[in-house]
Amino acid sequence: MKVLFVVQGEGRGHLTQALALEKMLRDSGHEVVGILVGRSKARQVPRFFMDQASAPVQGFPSPNFLPSKENQRVGIGMSVVYNIMKVPQYMAAMHFLYRQIKKSGADLVINFYEILTGLTNYFLRPQVPMVCIGHQYLFLHPEYEFPGKHKASQKMMLAFTRATCLGARRLLALSFRHLADDDAQGISVVPPLLRQEALDMPRHHGDYITGYILNAGFSESVMEWHRQNPGYRMHFFWDKQGVDATTCIDETLSFHRIDDLMFLYYLANCKAYATTGGFESVCEAMYMGKPVMMVPAHVEQECNAYEASKYGAGVVGETFDLSRLLAFRHEYEEDVEFRMWVNKAEMMVVSRLESVLEQVEQNRRPESFTVGTTISAR
Repeated sequence: MKVLFVVQGEGRGHLTQALALEKMLRDSGHEVVGILVGRSKARQVPRFFMDQASAPVQGFPSPNFLPSKENQRVGIGMSVVYNIMKVPQYMAAMHFLYRQIKKSGADLVINFYEILTGLTNYFLRPQVPMVCIGHQYLFLHPEYEFPGKHKASQKMMLAFTRATCLGARRLLALSFRHLADDDAQGISVVPPLLRQEALDMPRHHGDYITGYILNAGFSESVMEWHRQNPGYRMHFFWDKQGVDATTCIDETLSFHRIDDLMFLYYLANCKAYATTGGFESVCEAMYMGKPVMMVPAHVEQECNAYEASKYGAGVVGETFDLSRLLAFRHEYEEDVEFRMWVNKAEMMVVSRLESVLEQVEQNRRPESFTVGTTISAR
């Protein structure tokens, strides 16, 4: 099976999921023929991804949510205006995706939540079956429980999610917990895709707090707590551009440019973890047995944080008041069931991808009268 990846380049999660799945597919005898990454001026594709991906990587312009003026949470108004101005570039990018899909010789396109892939599949119809992977597809599951606020933003997020998977043959919804598949909507519920480095990293309980902040503006909240509590050692990771690899504020607080293996090392050896609520790093912390504090930057992360806190993984805050995290640490219990669930990921995900392709090939045979299921706009 030859596979082409298309990956949303926002943040770190979709990129590390792609690296994890690339290895799983190679180990199962399949080939990833290329990786296309949606990017914007607001984000750079991290160096670790370019270095560790085995397949050739190409970028293309993609819609992106801009941070607010404080460079903390998402600025909705700014993002809408910015992306409207970029529509001609996005249309050109869709034709680029169409050409790359056609010339790749891929049997299957795997879309990691990139909206232009869904739009390309729906409007240009490259005739290569597409499967979509992401935690966001769990939001479409009838048993998913949303937090009770920001309903309008949740509806916008659901519309965006549906646009990413137009015409998909299957949706693989990454989940903290097992749920029954929803075949009516083509949803298979599968474990998180964590990289082997995260699974194998030796872990200890050190004497420091580590963290990952999506937007560098959150560093002010971290430093404010640090000024009031200077005795705690902290190592935070950010994506701030134009700074050194490590910015030492003083002897106990440092900010590091995102380096994936370095991040995993600090996470595996910390006593507690603080983040803006990305699904992937919360899963890594849960797998390593680390209590978590989540300060969401947008509605999707609000859902992640609500769900993770419901399962006892951590606490949710409006700011990085790390005193709450330190207090929660004393009542936290490691989730062994989650580790067992994650360890099933390779078997469950690869088998479902193989099943999709088998079904497509069966439908192409002249003697078959079965019509392949696709996900349409709902």
